[in-house]
Order: sequence, then structure tokens, then C-alpha cells
Amino acid sequence: MNARKKIALVTGGIGGIGTEICRHLAQQGRLVIATHLPAEENSALAWQESQKQAGYDIELAAVDVTSFKSCAAMAQNIVDRFGHVSILVNCAGITRDIPLRKMEESEWSSVLTTNLDSVFNVTRQVINDMITDGFGRIVNISSVNAQKGQFGQTNYSAAKAGMHGFTKALAQEVAKKGVTVNTVSPGYIATNMMNAIPEEILNKIISTIPVGRLGKPDEIARAVEFLCEDGSGFITGSDLLINGGLYMR
Repeated sequence: MNARKKIALVTGGIGGIGTEICRHLAQQGRLVIATHLPAEENSALAWQESQKQAGYDIELAAVDVTSFKSCAAMAQNIVDRFGHVSILVNCAGITRDIPLRKMEESEWSSVLTTNLDSVFNVTRQVINDMITDGFGRIVNISSVNAQKGQFGQTNYSAAKAGMHGFTKALAQEVAKKGVTVNTVSPGYIATNMMNAIPEEILNKIISTIPVGRLGKPDEIARAVEFLCEDGSGFITGSDLLINGGLYMR
């Protein structure tokens, strides 16, 4: 049965937004594989079991997305176990927020490596198989702050803006091969990280959003699911803004 399913790989798949993306792609009939850091194996297994209890059978893959070698090993393991990856969602990311005048080199490089280099490291492993198969869907999860910037996020904003440059260039390279490449740029989403912000600060953030609330991880996942549909082959090189009107282009 699995051999007939298109394989979807979601980096950062056990996170808040990643979880919803995994669920939506599973509902779409894909064989979904969520990545996690090797050190997170116990929590990843617990996450996998919780998904199974909710009715979602999702596979796991341990990888360090900042390492090209680790990504190559992961990709080969997936091919050996399941076959070619047809759908890739690059969702792994971190923040290290601090004004540039105080930012250490490590705080710059860790964010660029995790958020941007990882997109190359993982995509490079699967792009040739997508071209060979004549089908591929790549979705890169960026951020509203790639467009509007944000105080204390020169590293994060630069990395997330770089993701869309990558998207537009690769989209042109593979457009005639049945492979689409798009970006989704969420605004402020109600994940555990956002919900941990003190209420007073959170209310100030919400007051700047025209729709008057945080987004839901499900709302991001629905957009990703749409872009990954077999019938979405005429959408490529696009950046879908999902931010409640916080930034309009």
C-alpha cells in the first residue's frame, strides 16, 4: 500500500506548525515522514505515538538539517525504505533574537545555517529524483518578517528572505520537469512558543494584526496541503502570505 503513496518529507515535522502540516498531508493520502534531531529521539517517539492515537500514521527520520552529510544519509535511508520523496516541506527553523549591535557570530551563523542552509541541504538530496519522476512539490516555510523585517531579527529575517530567493530560482530550473517550488510566509501563529509570551506583550502583538487574532497552525497547513496537491502544478515561484493582514504586498 505504501509503495503507491507519494512520499512527503516534512523537516521540523514534530513542531507546532510541522505537526499540522504532517496531519494534513497524511489526510491527503501521502506517506508522511517527519524529521527530528537525533537527540530528540525519545520525544519524537512520544510524538509519533500521540499522532497514532489521533489517527495519523507518520514515520520518523532523525537528521541534523545543518549537515549536508547527515541529510544525504537520511535521504538514502528513506529511498531504501520507502522510495523517492515526491513532496518536501522545509519547515525546520530556530530563532536567536538580539539586536545586531549585540549579536555574536554564533547567533548569526546558527540561524542562517538552520533556517537557510538546511533548505539547500535537504532539497539537494531529493531534487534529482523529483526531476526523474516528473513530479515534485517543494514548499518552503518562510515568515512575514522576511518581507517587513523585525527588530532584533536581522539573522532570522535574512534567512527567511533568502528562502524565497531560493524558491524563485529553483522554480525556474525545474518548472518544465513537473516540479513546483513555492514559499508560505506565516505571520504570528498560536504555537507553544507564541503562547508562552507574557499576556501583555502578546496582546500588543495581536493589536497590530488587522484580523485581531493569532493565526492557527491548521491555517498554515491547509495552504501547504493545497500547494502539494497533484492538481496544483501551475503554481510555482509564489510566496503565499498568511498573516491576518499584518503585511500586505
